[in-house]
Formats: sequence, C-alpha cells, structure tokens
Amino acid sequence: MSRPTPETRLVLGIESSCDETAAAVVIGTRVVGATVATQHELHEEYGGVVPEIASRAHLERMLPVVRAAIAAAGIRLHDVDAVAVGHRPGLIGALLVGTSAAKALALGLGVPFIGVDHVHAHLVSGLLHDREAPAPSNPELPAIGLVLSGGHTSIYRVEELTRPVLLGRTIDDAIGEAFDKVAAMLGLGHPGGPGVERLASKGNPDALDLPIANLGRGRVDFSYSGLKTAVRYAIQGVPGREGDHRAVDPADVAASFQKAAIGAVRRNLRRAIAAHPDTASLLVGGGVVANRSVREMLESECAEAGIECRLPSLDWSQDNGAMIAALGGLRLAQGESDELELAPAATTRDDRTIPTPPAS
Repeated sequence: MSRPTPETRLVLGIESSCDETAAAVVIGTRVVGATVATQHELHEEYGGVVPEIASRAHLERMLPVVRAAIAAAGIRLHDVDAVAVGHRPGLIGALLVGTSAAKALALGLGVPFIGVDHVHAHLVSGLLHDREAPAPSNPELPAIGLVLSGGHTSIYRVEELTRPVLLGRTIDDAIGEAFDKVAAMLGLGHPGGPGVERLASKGNPDALDLPIANLGRGRVDFSYSGLKTAVRYAIQGVPGREGDHRAVDPADVAASFQKAAIGAVRRNLRRAIAAHPDTASLLVGGGVVANRSVREMLESECAEAGIECRLPSLDWSQDNGAMIAALGGLRLAQGESDELELAPAATTRDDRTIPTPPAS
C-alpha cells in the first residue's frame, strides 16, 4: 500500500482550549468530518467560563466528539494518519484534557503527534472548506494576520503560515471579552457577542463618544479596558459625581461600544498595512469575526488597500478542530511533529521579533 502524501493525509484535530470540545478530520484544508460540543448552558448562570466546570465537561465529551467526527468523515479511527491538538494557549485544565486525549490516540495508532498553537490556527480558518466545496487558492503572501476572539486580540505578519510573527496584541482585555463584559452590564447574558450585535442594530452608534485607546505612534497593540470602563460609566454614572448622569438607551450603548471596539481594529489594521506595503492579503480568524459589522469593516478596508480578504465562514469562525487539524497538517508536510512529552501551556509563545515603533 502506498504511503499517504500531504495531499491525502487524514489529520485528526482536537480543540479544548476553553469551552468548546471539538474534533475534525481534515485533508489539507478540506474538512471531511467535524463535531463541536458547546458548554454555553453550563456557564451561563456564572456570566463567563468557569475553568473547573469546563475541564470536567471536556472529560465527559471528548471521546464522543472524536467518535462523531470520525463517523462524519466516513472513516475508521485507524485510517487517521496524524493527530494534532491545540496545546496552547488556554485554560490549563481544559488543555490537559485535549492534549492527553491526542497523545493517547497518536500513541495507540502509531501516528505522528503534532502540537498546534490555538491562536495561530485561527489564521488558517479562512482556508477551510467543506468536502463538497472547491478548494480555495492558496493565500498570497506575505499577509497580515488578525485574530479577534474572546481571549485574544492579536495582529501578525505572515510570511509562512506555520510561523506568524507577532506585531501587536491586547495589553489587557481581548475584544471578545469586552463584548461579553458589556453584554453583562446590559443584562444580555452569556456569551455576549451575539446579544450586543443584535441590540446594536437598533441603536445610534454616534450617541456616545467612547474612547479608542492609542498606545503610541505606529504601535498596533490593543487595549479595551478603558472602553469597557467608559461604557460602565455611561450606564451607571461616574462615581462621586451626583446629578450629571442621564439615562441612556441600551441600544445606543451597544451601538456606540461596537463602533469604538471595531474602530480600534480598523486603526491598527491600517497601521500594519501601511508599515508593510508588500502585504498581499489579510488572514482573519476568531469568534468575533462572526460579527457582521466586523466582517463588513474588514472587507471594506481590504478593498481600499487593494489586498485579498480571507474571512472564515461562520462555521469556522468559532473555536473548532478543523483549524487545528489544518495547521497540524501544514506542520506535518514540512516534516515536523512533536514528542509525546510536549506539555500544554496556558500562554502562547509569541515573541515580538519585529521592532515596535517608539511611542510618541
């Protein structure tokens, strides 16, 4: 029997970094089977993800999810040629569950084990396609990579898909976390992003003058804590100031917040493209990319800059096993894999190797 080539390898990807238990089987960037088990109902009463609850849920759901992905792919488990797992960053207990499962499967099957950075995997989510859909062309490089999610807001220079170079990241809250916190202030429940988006569609985005943090001339780092605080003051009033607070329409709050949050992304994207004029495309991933206003802004900015915009479909915007498998397959095609001693890590290893311009 001939050995599988990079074009025919079946890679099983496992994702468990937060509150999604996900598995998928991928050939290249073609998704042949995928399953995701969410935990929203377990965390809703707490207004956010509880790490211990998430870890226990992953333990219960991991094997059923893997079996479902294998069944959806129409293959047997022993047909898998490699096992990839998101081993960083994330909740350490949750990562331990996924990493341990992936190691056990790789060892039992006698196939390569591949650790994948969850954040970097989001950058290939725009390349994923279902088995019935034609494969998209490879993105033109170099690219700017942008990850907008509940736990991460990062921007990269991508000359090689397996080795993105960090340009900037949030210094405090991620954009998705800010959406969730504002949703909680407005009583919209968890997860908050969809609720804020729906409410914002009914409001005036210019009703409130909310801040967009500027961390210095030329910098493309993000900060959302000040915006979150400004929203709280708009809703509740400034502590110590009596008599000067007026009631605000929640829809106006949501719309004004969303405009400011997206405005920060627009400004830093423009700065990154201007600093790297050879940029040919934009690679985007993360749950916040499911927001329609975010998608429209990114498409508009790319059109204006004359670069290609690779947005993931809504199915692949959230955490999923397919992006893990796809990036794992790219590493495997380069002859890379990992030892079973590879440990999960709560943080990423992004090093800023491109100098940041000095603050003004």
